Amino acid sequence: MYGSRVGRARWAAAATGAVLLVAGCSSPDGGGDGPEARRQPEATAPYWVNPEGNAAKQVASYLDDGDDARAELIGKIAAQPVGEWIGTEDPEGDAKRYTEAAAKAGRDALLVLYNIPHRDCGQFSRGGASDGDAYRAWVEKVAEGIGGRRATVVLEPDAVLHLVDGCTPQEYHQERYDLLKGAIERLKRLPATRVYLDAGNAGWADPGSLPGPLRRAGIEGADGFAVNVSNFQTTEASREFGHALSAGVGGKHYVIDTSRNGNGPYTDGDPRENWCNPPGRALGEEPTTKTGDPLVDAYLWVKRPGESDGDCKGGPKAGDWYPEYALELARNTG
Repeated sequence: MYGSRVGRARWAAAATGAVLLVAGCSSPDGGGDGPEARRQPEATAPYWVNPEGNAAKQVASYLDDGDDARAELIGKIAAQPVGEWIGTEDPEGDAKRYTEAAAKAGRDALLVLYNIPHRDCGQFSRGGASDGDAYRAWVEKVAEGIGGRRATVVLEPDAVLHLVDGCTPQEYHQERYDLLKGAIERLKRLPATRVYLDAGNAGWADPGSLPGPLRRAGIEGADGFAVNVSNFQTTEASREFGHALSAGVGGKHYVIDTSRNGNGPYTDGDPRENWCNPPGRALGEEPTTKTGDPLVDAYLWVKRPGESDGDCKGGPKAGDWYPEYALELARNTG
């Protein structure tokens, strides 16, 4: 269907951020041929779909090349709301642009904050703010950019887990706890922002070690926690993990990243890199707040499907668009 003239026009318009070129053929929540046509109703999935995302641009590129089959596959990704990972050059501007666009569409922005100092322990996604003061200033800019608009924030993937697994040196622990707690407090002063602190995934060998660190990081002030961010653990396993963890942190609710967990985790090869661009994976459940579980606030696509985990297994650097991997995820999805 995306090879049709109407479909091609809609996808091209979405990729450039323009308005839909064919007016009156579809509503924001259904009908028509473009990515907007696949959006779920707001009551089911209230999150904003970025029409300028990498997947939408890839669809437009394939259509320009006459490759309708690949455009159809990547359309499975382009039609869904995914996390917007806030950058470091203009955090206030980024947050403002995303939340304003979401508000204009009558949706919530889904944002990811990933800039904690000593991030990722020097691995593929190493980096982060230069020090605590720089991080606090960055969070302040993000908060100013969000303002009073509706946003859901997933806070600092792996930041707590790397305190527990010994990856982050001991001398940085107290500062990190203070920074996470401070970020939660600042973001929760905003009138319409929900905050979920990352809490690892169901592959973690010792979930009983996490409640204490989560409490030190200020989980009581957050709306809940996030599990399976950028990972591949099944939704069922993530629920079991999340429920057990919730019991240790006062019954807090949580969200699950289902972006790439359709076939579960990869178990072959080097166990230390099974999380990095593993082959044979698939997209998981589409983003929704209708999870059927009172503790699970939403299934989210926090990790943007099709973006690399790092320069492993032939992939580009972390965060770069990886079209071959995006196609594989889509092909493997029923």
